[in-house]
Amino acid sequence: MLATRNLGNLIRAVGATRSKHTLPDLPYEYSALEPVISREIMTLHHSKHHATYINNLNAAEEKLIQAQTKGDIDSVISLAPALKFNGGGHINHTIFWQNLSPKSSKPSNVLIKAIEKDFGSLENMKNQLATASVGVQGSGWGWLGYNKQMKKLQIATCQNQDPLQATTGLIPLFGIDVWEHAYYLQYKNVRADYVKAIFDVANWEDISARYENASK
Repeated sequence: MLATRNLGNLIRAVGATRSKHTLPDLPYEYSALEPVISREIMTLHHSKHHATYINNLNAAEEKLIQAQTKGDIDSVISLAPALKFNGGGHINHTIFWQNLSPKSSKPSNVLIKAIEKDFGSLENMKNQLATASVGVQGSGWGWLGYNKQMKKLQIATCQNQDPLQATTGLIPLFGIDVWEHAYYLQYKNVRADYVKAIFDVANWEDISARYENASK
């Protein structure tokens, strides 16, 4: 009984000191990625969609703390989908904003060598990532990831807001959001045009840094 009470006190203490997730600032203006991604899309995507994932994640975590404090295992289990969806949405979009930039850049020499080893060329990698992203059924993400165990780059897709690393084990380097809210106001139903264009605003400095950190 004493151990249970102490555990409950610990959970309450953690809950009291837990910092809530907040919306990260964009490293550029909402209009900075035009004409590839419009100001209207960026404004809605960042300030509305990403903000909603954060608000819902904070709410789910509060409920989780309450359920754990009460020892309510059923409620803890029932919160898993909300934590995965909203937590994944927060993780994915935080990476996505950094993956994009109005400034032209190129992959580092280290990343280029890895891409050429695993895909033959940068263009082949882009084509494979584009094909995978366009082919996502419904909503989801296309990813260039790093397999730390196999020491190689891989293309993968995730449904909805499933986070890449927690879902596949791959470390995320470059993600393409293919939810309709990411492109529909501008590209309508032609997802392929949006996916092709997004490489024009890819932040290869950020992607290269992620690769070099992941491959250490």
